[in-house]
Amino acid sequence: MDFYVILGVERGASLADVKRAYKRLARKFHPDINPGDRMAEAQFRQIAEAYETLSDEERRQRYDTTGALTDAAGGSAFGFDGFDFTISVNGNNASTFGDLFADVLHQREARRAQGTPERGVDLHQSVSLAFEESIRGGQRTVTVTRQDYCATCQGVGQLHVTPAPCAHCHGTGAVRSARGHMVFSKPCLHCGGTGQQRQTRCAACGGEQSQMRAESLTINVPPGLADGARIRIPAKGNVGRNGGETGDLYIDVTVQPHPLFERDGDDLHVTVPVAVHEAALGAKIEVPSLDGPARVRIPPGTQTGQRFRVRERGVPSARDGRRGDLVVEVQLVLPKMLDERSKELLREFGRINAEDVRQGLIEHQGHQGH
Repeated sequence: MDFYVILGVERGASLADVKRAYKRLARKFHPDINPGDRMAEAQFRQIAEAYETLSDEERRQRYDTTGALTDAAGGSAFGFDGFDFTISVNGNNASTFGDLFADVLHQREARRAQGTPERGVDLHQSVSLAFEESIRGGQRTVTVTRQDYCATCQGVGQLHVTPAPCAHCHGTGAVRSARGHMVFSKPCLHCGGTGQQRQTRCAACGGEQSQMRAESLTINVPPGLADGARIRIPAKGNVGRNGGETGDLYIDVTVQPHPLFERDGDDLHVTVPVAVHEAALGAKIEVPSLDGPARVRIPPGTQTGQRFRVRERGVPSARDGRRGDLVVEVQLVLPKMLDERSKELLREFGRINAEDVRQGLIEHQGHQGH
């Protein structure tokens, strides 16, 4: 028995030629087309065995070399189950032989993925806080629009109905696609091959298992949040499909600037004007802080730009709650208007303290010239 002779192809025939010959002979000798014809049935078995061998590169090479009719496992396992050649369903507009296989694989993958749990998508939202609100913390109400479980089907996507014949397969449990005399029969996906429809797609969510819903949430704002911080609200994102985990909600924080204070880590910085006589003679002054006025001692001879630190008057740490410091920077301020008496006192002060305040700068420039 020569497989090439059975299929009517040359020994150097391509795989495409082998497939074409097989399809042509299968349509002619299939038992369903020749009911009761034992010779046609025997011929079809030979055609199937020849095609199984010549369409597989490894088996074909072994057959060409040894003439063996079976593989090492012994015997042919080729079958044609699920194919029916008795009728033409869609005529020339039906699916091709290759299309039928592609459709089967696609639907098989769809069934496999249908019940796979999928995690819901994380959501992001922004909130703007006043400077003082970010320092002390508290609660803030936000409204988020998210996908939640459908209230009608409870997130299943299907509703139970009174059993009735499936409208897609007309109660047969199978659907058919054909090309010419070839008909491929496959289980109906809508009823699972039972022929009975016991569930129907939820009309409220269209089978998507979820619906968009606006929800008002009260979130806790921890003390000491900085600009650009992020708050995570677990399980307040979109719900997952097929029982998958619900995503999270992330709140991105924007802190509005303060007219007096600047934040550096957990420290607060403030610039305080100091009169000339206070800086020269020393003084105790009050400076603003988040907890009310704080007293700072200015030592005699304080220069502009000099900084003083007030302990634990800064921002509470978001990590351990310990407060930073308040850093006070001195800025010397001259009086806007001077009367003659004040001017004379300043002149006298200048005569008594005749040291040139720019002497160090001049000396430094002279050293650079050498």
